[in-house]
Amino acid sequence: MKRPTQIAACLLSLSVLLSGCADDSSQEQSHSHMTKTAAGDIRETTKSVEHLPSFLGAFEEDMAVLYQQAAEHRELLENIPCYCGCGEAAGHQNNYDCFVHENKQDGAVVWDDHATKCGVCLEIAAESIAAYEDGKSVKDIRRMIDEKYKEGYAEPTPTKPL
Repeated sequence: MKRPTQIAACLLSLSVLLSGCADDSSQEQSHSHMTKTAAGDIRETTKSVEHLPSFLGAFEEDMAVLYQQAAEHRELLENIPCYCGCGEAAGHQNNYDCFVHENKQDGAVVWDDHATKCGVCLEIAAESIAAYEDGKSVKDIRRMIDEKYKEGYAEPTPTKPL
């Protein structure tokens, strides 16, 4: 399956993903630390972006695919705001923060489970990645997301201007 098709499948499966269906598949993982924030989000550290967090094991495989894609599209998603209210509630600065809290200098990744509980976060990431892989510029994608989510959603994260 090609990546744009996988991303489209992820977007179409958001309602299923949020149901929390168990996935019995095992993945090689290396975990060093897990914490819970005051807002109730789980943060889990793995040794690299290739090692996904164990909290994704409670979801369909599409959730792990989208988390992997988000991690691989850091530069894009750091320039895309999120409109779920996480800027105020969780201190997020952009859509990337919904998936990854921190990229450490040694390559370790501190993942955030916020997006697993939020259809808006998932939709914004999937739409942005699909548009980027279709050749749209970051600036055009930002405009598209801002336009789509400007009404009926929370205030956007304080994402840096382009």
